[in-house]
Amino acid sequence: MPVEFLGIAATGDGSETTPRTTAAFDRDYTLRLARAHEDHGWDRVLFAYGAGSPDPAPAAAYIASKLDRLQILLAHRPNVSYPTFAAKTFATLDQISNGRLTVHFITGGNDHEQQREGDFLTKDQRYDRTREYIRIVKKAWTSKEPFDHEGEYYRFNDFVSDVLPVQQPRPGVSFGGSSPAAYAAGGAEADIYCLWGEPLAQTAEQIETVRAAAKAAGRTDTPRIQVAFRPIIAPTEELAWEKAYRTVDAIKTRRAGGGLIRRYAGTPENTGSQRLIEIAEAGERYDRALWTPTAAATGGAGNSNALVGTPETVAQALLDYYDLGVDILSARGYDLLGDAIDFGRYVIPIVREEVAKRDAAKAAARERDRHQLIAVQA
Repeated sequence: MPVEFLGIAATGDGSETTPRTTAAFDRDYTLRLARAHEDHGWDRVLFAYGAGSPDPAPAAAYIASKLDRLQILLAHRPNVSYPTFAAKTFATLDQISNGRLTVHFITGGNDHEQQREGDFLTKDQRYDRTREYIRIVKKAWTSKEPFDHEGEYYRFNDFVSDVLPVQQPRPGVSFGGSSPAAYAAGGAEADIYCLWGEPLAQTAEQIETVRAAAKAAGRTDTPRIQVAFRPIIAPTEELAWEKAYRTVDAIKTRRAGGGLIRRYAGTPENTGSQRLIEIAEAGERYDRALWTPTAAATGGAGNSNALVGTPETVAQALLDYYDLGVDILSARGYDLLGDAIDFGRYVIPIVREEVAKRDAAKAAARERDRHQLIAVQA
């Protein structure tokens, strides 16, 4: 099973630990960060979405036109555009990138954040809308004949897109969440199901829940699994832990000073963040390298649990998740550019080498079993 690495395609240099020194959209920094990922072994980068933030679609098109190999994961909220319009945008971006696009559909886990752009549906309604939205987009990507649609949230007649994706039959669909509604929607529609980093036992449970949801939806396949972490690495374990505690201090300082209030204020409404807080309250360290104070310091804001240690320790921790069935590993440091380079130089090669060894061993075992079966039958 091949392994892939997902990084972040930020348009500015700020993070939870450091105020932004660039503009909200800095063209040179955006390209520099994306190129660092391409040059250091990453497979794709996420163009994230936030109310008031730069539009990720044209930023992704800009990077796609400048780089030849890096794949694109484009985040999109259904409330911001009609599905037929979005399908054309995505297909055009897949053409620009020559087939390197995956779309990550965000239902939205915070009412206030959704309301910033006019979305006043309840959470359950948003999940129902997302499922309808994804189905329309998929049909628009693949239909060569005009079609009508009359659903709960969308209605139109005689639509056919003149632009189709490069990828056939269509680009991939990515989805995430930790609530029953999320599992049901993603299990039914997603090619990739995204989770935030939790202890191995909880991650294994979530993977089984996603697979069960896919089966309940009548699928014969299951989504690939992606898990996200915040790696904190250094040449020695001692230095890595010193760096980890400095990182948490910096997060707390920024939050106390109001630097994170707009995004990281209040009790989280979404189940994923609630789970991160519960895990942090139960303990700071789990398994080989998982560390929760970074999540606690942000109030469980998004991808926020850390993996702490030397590159070798963090690589082995990632392999533990790979062994559970996770084949897309998402990682984002706190120094976005420097950490992307270091992770690519020192962690990714170890993981890829070990995965190759595991795959070779499994292939050899299958070959031995085949020969044994032939011998028995003879």
